[in-house]
Amino acid sequence: MDKTRDEGIRIISEYAQLSPVDAGEFSQIDIQGMMKFSTSQYDISELGNLSVMTSGMAGMQMLSVVITPFEKNMPLMSIDYIISKEEIKAIVEFYDLIADKNTAEYSGVLDAVKELESRYSGLEDIITERTWHSDLMTVSLHKTGKNGDEQFEKLFCDTIRCYMEKASELPTLSADEKTEKLTITQEYTDSLISKGGISTDAFKKLFGEEKTKKFFDKVFFGTESRK
Repeated sequence: MDKTRDEGIRIISEYAQLSPVDAGEFSQIDIQGMMKFSTSQYDISELGNLSVMTSGMAGMQMLSVVITPFEKNMPLMSIDYIISKEEIKAIVEFYDLIADKNTAEYSGVLDAVKELESRYSGLEDIITERTWHSDLMTVSLHKTGKNGDEQFEKLFCDTIRCYMEKASELPTLSADEKTEKLTITQEYTDSLISKGGISTDAFKKLFGEEKTKKFFDKVFFGTESRK
């Protein structure tokens, strides 16, 4: 898992400068003594916020990577990997947190991630239920397979490379456009707090709503630093 995480960070750094950000009190998160997460945060130059969370416990490892873009019209990207003794699960999601999805530039981004989705269509799908934010996801890959299947590490790396390649091709947003994108992103992250979700509910149970919002704004999505 550490190797996969490090390779993902290396790929991002091929396309943009990464500057570490102190995650403070959220650098280490202990969920009721059952699971401990190590959290790293970075600023991706001319793009946005990167958060990386890892956890290892008996028989299970987890890796969560979120890129929240503020300076370009890219979707928010979330990757969750869960590895047990026999199984690996990959949850890859792209959230359309932008003002206009119908531009030629954004259509090019969607075409690229749809091609990525098609490339890994042979992997077994995880059946998931629709949620309140399902309509925000033009593309998602929910896959499972046997632990040790090298396709999953390749999927992780290909996803990050595809994302960063498309981001590098887009122009930087104007000041007004950045403000609008931040507003849309903040509305989404606030809705996660109010409407919930699987991981959000776990954090709310651990932290309570107020501290979960602080974690989301400061570290996980990094909206606070953009205001």
